[in-house]
Amino acid sequence: MFTLKTFDGNNQLMASSNGFFVGSDGEAVSSYQPFKGAQRAVVIDVQGKEWPVECIIGANDMYDVAKFKVDVKKPQALTVAQAKAGKGAVAWLLPYSVKKVPDCKQGTVAEAEVFQTDYAYYTLDMTADERQAGCPVMNDEGEVIGILQPSADGQAGKSYAVSVLFASTMQMSGLGMNAPAMKATGIKKALPDDIEQAQLAMFMAASAMDSLQYIDFLERFIRKFPQHPDGYVNRARNLASATQFAEAEKNMEQALKVADKKDDVHYQYAALILQHRMLQSKTPYGPWTLERALQESQAAYEASPMPVYLQQQAQIHYALQHYDEAFQLYQQLTKSDLRSAEVFYAAAQCRLAQGDQSGAIAQLDSAVNTFSRPYLRAVAPYLMARGRLLDQAGKHRQAVSDFNEYEKLMTGQLTAEFYYLREQSEFAGHLYQQAIDDIQKAIEMAPQDPVYHAEKASVELRVGRYDEALVAAREAVRLAPDQADGHLLLGLGLCVKGQKTEGLASLQKAKELGHEQAQSLIEKYSK
Repeated sequence: MFTLKTFDGNNQLMASSNGFFVGSDGEAVSSYQPFKGAQRAVVIDVQGKEWPVECIIGANDMYDVAKFKVDVKKPQALTVAQAKAGKGAVAWLLPYSVKKVPDCKQGTVAEAEVFQTDYAYYTLDMTADERQAGCPVMNDEGEVIGILQPSADGQAGKSYAVSVLFASTMQMSGLGMNAPAMKATGIKKALPDDIEQAQLAMFMAASAMDSLQYIDFLERFIRKFPQHPDGYVNRARNLASATQFAEAEKNMEQALKVADKKDDVHYQYAALILQHRMLQSKTPYGPWTLERALQESQAAYEASPMPVYLQQQAQIHYALQHYDEAFQLYQQLTKSDLRSAEVFYAAAQCRLAQGDQSGAIAQLDSAVNTFSRPYLRAVAPYLMARGRLLDQAGKHRQAVSDFNEYEKLMTGQLTAEFYYLREQSEFAGHLYQQAIDDIQKAIEMAPQDPVYHAEKASVELRVGRYDEALVAAREAVRLAPDQADGHLLLGLGLCVKGQKTEGLASLQKAKELGHEQAQSLIEKYSK
């Protein structure tokens, strides 16, 4: 048995309780409440020896119990009873005491309420001091049946204990460190013993911990699983993000050394180098070239010919501006299990980079054709991409058709920019009323944007609706008096309406603001 003491970040004592060992490797149990908000904890035995709490293994706020590991070699552990004590059974409270023979208190089990099938919450006919919370409650055989808890009602002659088996069998899982009770303490969390659960915990730790905690977690993972590559791979990523590339490289080489499946490590290595070259190109690490990334990816494919490795090679070829090689790999992927709209879209980007607009549209056709009607929202990005490309190719009405499909799918998430984009395609495709309707929608959604008012003025002028054009142009000028477009359109509209004096003044203002067309219009309407 021992006294548990917890401390805050300033090393100030926060709480004190009792506890006891339940395992020969330093596993111990106590109340959970002292750990809340704590950054450090120690245990002190009856002889005054002190040991640090190494990590939390499990915690439960509802039943106020915690299991943790103490940094001590082969402590004397109490024996945990494997069976529940029944109503009327004799119970003994073993208090924390410096006496050689502690003054045990005898009582009986008044109630044994079962929870989670295998465990009991005991009501004891026994008077206990609040300071004895966390002490063991034992049966006649000297086995621990429960952990004494503080009395919630203060009723004399009654005490409460939660099954020690519930606390002692707690194990850390991959998701366990994100449980509210675990997040409420700053003391280190134990790593799961199962490698798959430990891998999940490492994934969760990357986003749940601060940088120093995560570094410590990675170090502990590597110490516990030195022959597993994931610890080295994740440490390499962390080091690379801190621009410690030489150390990151050593870790990746170590990961390759210990890995049974080297293809995945080669793949991860290639991904790390590619990310470095794409995102940290201002401070490139010499040995980590795109060519090196390609070599690692090819080594992964040689070790295990999986399509995902070809996809990575295609991405690297694209980054190297080897557009035809990338395209050929994407074409190969369309005949694999990775055939998808995303693959066709990537192939379209290769064709675009080669200046082959028609080829890019053909690839986007294939991307859209991977979906069947009625369309789901997942097709929307590919419809938008094809619509933009069709518009650039002068196929305006086909572009509008794609934009219309996109509108149906994205109802409630459309922006003024979308309606402005579609309006331009509609106007170029001589769909004038649709264009007017769309630019009006854009204005309604973003009434303070002068570009939309200027565009509406332009459309209205071209279809001969001069009064509407003047209203829109004046609003564009009001919103952006220093932009030339509004003044030009206002001047043009006034001149067309026969108000040349005012119109020429607006055209002159547009000229002063740098509009290239203003002078030719001034010359035209000055005659």
